[in-house]
Amino acid sequence: MIRNLSGAVAIAVLGSLPALAEDWSGQITPYIWATGFGGDITPFTGAPTLSFDKSFSDVLEDLDGAFFLSGYARQDRLVLMGDLSWSSSSKSGRVPPGLPAEGKLTQRSLTMLMGWRAVENQGFSLDLLGGARAWSIKSSIAVAGGLIHASPGKNFVDPILAARANIAMGPQWSALVYADFGGFGVGSESTSQVLATVNYEVNDNLWLSFGYRQLNVDYRSGGTEVDVRMGGPLIGATWRF
Repeated sequence: MIRNLSGAVAIAVLGSLPALAEDWSGQITPYIWATGFGGDITPFTGAPTLSFDKSFSDVLEDLDGAFFLSGYARQDRLVLMGDLSWSSSSKSGRVPPGLPAEGKLTQRSLTMLMGWRAVENQGFSLDLLGGARAWSIKSSIAVAGGLIHASPGKNFVDPILAARANIAMGPQWSALVYADFGGFGVGSESTSQVLATVNYEVNDNLWLSFGYRQLNVDYRSGGTEVDVRMGGPLIGATWRF
């Protein structure tokens, strides 16, 4: 029997034993992502650009809310993955020529992938996947107490290519390395994600995972520019069924 852990795009990390050809196996993972936040946001043409550069402690102080959930299913070599991320954060400061300003960014992303287990042997597996990431991004800015105010929203879908390697590290331990890239000018200019975790099997139905995730998007359209990087450690708990 090979111990194996599988994760979703963004994932937070998932584990599964090899399934019989006629059976589906699956898991679901809520996770905590202690993400820092950096980037530039221009809500519309001529609007001031707000620059974010925050550690997780800064983000937590200004965080309005966050929710992260991933899922995974496999039948023989067919692999399905999904990841849902939602977060909202705010910032206040000043923009030239020294006017007080408040900015807010709310993002939702849903990644759905289908792929094939290209390599599977004792201690190692490799999945190759393709799919899409749907974004909903709303940025707002208020200058001089609302004298200037705008809150445009953008919805777009990016094609995604991904690869995931799963490595056994010994009894009850494994490692997961995942990367994707997409956009290609279809929705955003580019989007990418990397994830690396170490995973521990508590019992047949429960895994705990610890690692790092980074998610990037560079979107430009009609005067709106959102170039955002989100990254930090994560902790996940996977229920397998």
